[in-house]
Amino acid sequence: MTQLKDITDSEAKDTLVRGELRLKVGPYIYCIQSSESVVFDGLRKLYNDYQMLPVESFSDYHLSLRPANLIQKWRKKIDFYSDGYRPFNRINAQHAFAFLEWGMNWCVSTGSNEYLKLHAAVLSKNGIGLILPGLPGVGKSTLTAALCLTGWRVLSDEHALIPFGTNKLVPLCRPISLKNKSIEIIKSFDPSVVLGPESQDTHKGTVAHMKADMASDSHDSELIPAYLIIFPRYSPESKLVLNKKPKTEAFMFAGLHSFNYSLLSQIGFDTMSTLMDAVNCYDLIYSDLEKALQAIEKLVLEVSSS
Repeated sequence: MTQLKDITDSEAKDTLVRGELRLKVGPYIYCIQSSESVVFDGLRKLYNDYQMLPVESFSDYHLSLRPANLIQKWRKKIDFYSDGYRPFNRINAQHAFAFLEWGMNWCVSTGSNEYLKLHAAVLSKNGIGLILPGLPGVGKSTLTAALCLTGWRVLSDEHALIPFGTNKLVPLCRPISLKNKSIEIIKSFDPSVVLGPESQDTHKGTVAHMKADMASDSHDSELIPAYLIIFPRYSPESKLVLNKKPKTEAFMFAGLHSFNYSLLSQIGFDTMSTLMDAVNCYDLIYSDLEKALQAIEKLVLEVSSS
């Protein structure tokens, strides 16, 4: 198996510029093209341990980040293309890697309806799958990063992919998106953290992505059963609050923040019902990362011993 780290910088750059870089990310193959140095730097730093596939391999998604013409190149503006289609507005070239990450998320969010897709981070430890749904700004990614840095395996920072009629989780490990204050929080939490290019003044503020494939089994494809759903919310200066959440409320929240629950109709309802039957649900309010991690570890021990 060839990984990105197995080829030289020159070979990797040439492959990327030609649009022949094919990376296996969970169940999907991304074919990526760009001549932007920030894209190469981000891929080299955060995707070095991902499997590369031969140029003749099938790709689920063909992505390109490039200027539309010489004028836009001179203006340092680029466009994001998916299968030749430009779904987003033009961006600054310095934001190219962040936009690649958002574009990769967009591909799964708008397609891939062979799974029920929840908007959530997903992790596992000791064979126990944990789902962390959440709205933007509630501290989901910060908590995910801290769990990753303390021995948890990251299955996804953005998508809980659930095969129909099961409570299983499909691994889709990609870098964790950190924004604004959470970047410094995680740097302070673990100074050895590996971060990709930092993009400032994006529509989300300052953004940096963290290497998430830290576990030895990060790229294994075996499905992980879900046993816990925790709805996190960061609240400055708040005491730790961990309460059981009624499954009816959890069902409604997860359904409302799913990418395709309504589209799947009865299949979506049945799969969500199967998931809720298998998990314990909690609300977690926290301001202290260490205490939040301790509370989650305690829940895992309870599940393991039950």
